[in-house]
Amino acid sequence: MADTSLDNERLSVEHRVENRANATDLRQLFTVLLRRRLLILSLFCIPLSASSFLALMAKPTYQSSMQLLVSSNLYQGQNSNAQGGVEESDFTDSNLKVDYTAQLSVMTSPKLVERAVELLRPEYPNITVEEINGKPAKVKQSPLKVTQVESGTKTLQTLSQVFEVTFVAGDPIKSQKVLQALQNVYQIYNLEQQKLRLTNGLAFVNEQLPKIRKDVSQAEANLENFRKQNKLLDPEVQAKNLLDALAAVESERRTIRAQFQDQQARYNKLQQQISRSPQQALIASRLSQSPRYQSLLDEIQALDVTLEKLRVQYRDDYPKVQDLLKQRQNLIGLLRTEAGRSADRLPTQLSTTEKSLPKQLQLGDSDRKLVDALVDAQVVWFGLSARDQSLAKSEQQLRSTLLKYPQLLAEYNRLMPEIAINRKTLEQLLQTQQNLGIKIAQGGFNWQIIRDPEPGVYMGTGRIMLLVSGAVFGLVLGIGAAFLLEALDDTIHSCDELQKLSSLPVLGITPKLPNFELKKPSIALPFFKQQSLTSQRIQALNWFPFRESVDLIYQNIQILGSPLPFKSLLLTSALTGEGKSTLAAGMALSVARLQRRVLLIDADLRRSNIHKLLNLSNERGLSTLLTEEADVRERDCIQSVQPSLDVLTAGPTPTDIVKLLSSQRMKHLIETFERTYDLVLVDAPPVLGLADASIIASLCSGTVVVERLDRVTRSDLTQSLEALSKLNVIGAIINDSKECNSRYTVYDGSTQNYLERGFTTNPNLAGKGIF
Repeated sequence: MADTSLDNERLSVEHRVENRANATDLRQLFTVLLRRRLLILSLFCIPLSASSFLALMAKPTYQSSMQLLVSSNLYQGQNSNAQGGVEESDFTDSNLKVDYTAQLSVMTSPKLVERAVELLRPEYPNITVEEINGKPAKVKQSPLKVTQVESGTKTLQTLSQVFEVTFVAGDPIKSQKVLQALQNVYQIYNLEQQKLRLTNGLAFVNEQLPKIRKDVSQAEANLENFRKQNKLLDPEVQAKNLLDALAAVESERRTIRAQFQDQQARYNKLQQQISRSPQQALIASRLSQSPRYQSLLDEIQALDVTLEKLRVQYRDDYPKVQDLLKQRQNLIGLLRTEAGRSADRLPTQLSTTEKSLPKQLQLGDSDRKLVDALVDAQVVWFGLSARDQSLAKSEQQLRSTLLKYPQLLAEYNRLMPEIAINRKTLEQLLQTQQNLGIKIAQGGFNWQIIRDPEPGVYMGTGRIMLLVSGAVFGLVLGIGAAFLLEALDDTIHSCDELQKLSSLPVLGITPKLPNFELKKPSIALPFFKQQSLTSQRIQALNWFPFRESVDLIYQNIQILGSPLPFKSLLLTSALTGEGKSTLAAGMALSVARLQRRVLLIDADLRRSNIHKLLNLSNERGLSTLLTEEADVRERDCIQSVQPSLDVLTAGPTPTDIVKLLSSQRMKHLIETFERTYDLVLVDAPPVLGLADASIIASLCSGTVVVERLDRVTRSDLTQSLEALSKLNVIGAIINDSKECNSRYTVYDGSTQNYLERGFTTNPNLAGKGIF
């Protein structure tokens, strides 16, 4: 519950803050309007005067109207066409569709209005196109208007096919006759346009047909030449077949390579089992099948057995052994001859010795089988190798052929779409030609008059509308100009605006002094005898609202200086004419009323003003004390205005002001005056553009910035605060505030008392203050 109450309280506070901010914004808005009231009033009166003159010159007007139904006969046969397979979207001429925006423009075109003017010329000789259609630069103010009537419910409004034509004139009969002439023109133009539009559409189709037929024939001839030159019917299909054939060859080559490797492994294994070269095994296999060779081989083997038996008993030189050796040698020769005849020729690596030749050329049953298997493996091996070489050649041929097909396919794909597009375009044009022929018989647009023109109805003079328009326009123009001028104006006009821009505490606000002009005495007296004039000046500074605001400012300064009060105060401003001299004199009088000794120093050596304000002599002053230190005493330059108020004027203008103000003498004087007086008030030059104020501010206990409303600008205020940011600035005083005047309206009688004592209102001093 506590949290809920806190939330409600916070929301209430936020709501009050928001309402206060809105009220502040409205107050600022009304303040701007009030400040620029003369501009707003002057700009308001100009359009209002013009509209008033136009209202006086306005004449009564009459309006006549008629209605037309704008439709197209092309849609009447839509259902029958749809049943026959022809759709409305097949039309290639977009102008065949009703364009209501174009119809509006056509009805008000100068060409048709000129026809109506020719029909009206016998009855109204002076009538012109501009009188009916208005001037080109003022189309919205045209007497002739054509609008499209809305239809449907209140929530959903749609534009119908009904057009309303209105004409405004000063004569009711004339407004009716103008619309009747336009009615005739619209009907004639409608008949002309529907024939012309559809005829032009058919002429366009007829013009395009020969070109499209020529394009179709040319495209077909190009395709035929392409097929003849390349001996192709369909490159895509043939390319696919070639790719399939290439894939089959590659697959078969992979199978052959696998079989080739198997046969090679088998061949190597058989060769290892035979322990002979393939050529030796082949020769041995052939000789084993020769009967004569086998007979000779048997005889040699039998002779070898006999020879071995004899060698056991006899030596080789034994005659019988010698005979057997000769006989064996003869048989070997016969065997060699038979081997060479049966095997064509003996290999060079075959041993030809008498003992080894029979063994090399003799095979057993097992060896003979191995040799047969080796021969078979070799035959299969050679066959696979030959097949692989043949397939490789075929693969190379296929790949070479396929390299030509990308270019052929690109050319083929370019020719085929061209033929298809041209044929389709030809079909569409033929279909369009047929449909347009039907539409020519039906006709085009149809403008039907559904309500004939009637005599004009009184519409009034429009004076009230002119006056209201002028007033509204003038008010908007004045307010807009006021806000534009306010946006371009950099001057500060309100206290709140100045407080937002300044980071200094506001010590107080002084009111705008009334515009008074002092009455000059009839007799000029010496300085020491002119006390009456000085008294009048002081009485002006004692104007009650001004005096009360200055007293409040001093009290705020004392609070800031507590517990050690400020012994010396510097008053400066951003620009000249912000009232710092007047405010310094008023503050000096306020402090003097409190029975405190006050010294007012005019440190503006360039443009001194205190002596004029208090009607004092300026022959000697601050510049005298700074330049003639040994010869002049301080008391000789100080002038007394009241018992508790002394004034040190600026004195003659020196040549080097910055040097004098920066001297030790100036510092010594300030310190001496602080010991002698309760308060030393220094009126310094403006901050911007001069170094005087910064130099003097470093010697004083505190610095006060005076800012005058409607005088100082935002940029000037910002620059002056930046220049004094490192000095002992204690606050700012807002001068010449109109808002402050309203707080003292109860004391208006005091102003009248001052007037009776020697002040008169001067209209030429409005807005400038009295000093």
